[in-house]
Amino acid sequence: MTSTATSSSLDELCQAVRTLTDRAEIAEVCDRYAAHLDRNRGSDHWFDSVFTDDVHLVFPMGEYTGFEGFARFQQMARTTFARTHHISGAYAIELAGDEAEVRAHLTAFHVRDPAVPSAHFAIGGHYDARVVRTPAGWRIRSFTFDLVWNAGEAPGAKGHS
Repeated sequence: MTSTATSSSLDELCQAVRTLTDRAEIAEVCDRYAAHLDRNRGSDHWFDSVFTDDVHLVFPMGEYTGFEGFARFQQMARTTFARTHHISGAYAIELAGDEAEVRAHLTAFHVRDPAVPSAHFAIGGHYDARVVRTPAGWRIRSFTFDLVWNAGEAPGAKGHS
C-alpha cells in the first residue's frame, strides 16, 4: 500500500469514527432530555446540559422559547402530574457538519396521584429536533413533538387541570 493510500484510508477511518461518535453523542443528549424530565422534575438547573439557551420547543399545548419558556412548561407539568416516565428512541440522525436533524419516537406516561399509578395519562408520537455542536457538546436548539396517540384522562378532563 502506498503512503497516499494509507493516508486516505486513515482519513476515511477518522471520518467514520467521528460520524459514529457524533451519532452516539446526539442520541445521548436526546436520552438525557428524557431522563431529566423524570429524574429532575423539581429542578431547572439541567437545561443547559440539554438545550441551547435560545431553544424553541413546540408541543400540542403550546410553544416555548429559551430557558425561561421551558421553565414555564416544566412548572405546568410539575403542577399537573406528580410523576412522569418518558421513553425516547429509534433515532434517525442526519448529520450536516456541526448540526444535525433528529427524528425519534417518544412515549410518556403521566401520573397525577402516585397512590393510583394505573390512573395515568399516556401519550406517544414523534419528535423532530435540530441539534448543534457547542463547546459543551451537542445541544438541542429546536424540538417539535407530533402527538400520534393518547390514552387515559387528559389534563383538563373531569376537573383536572
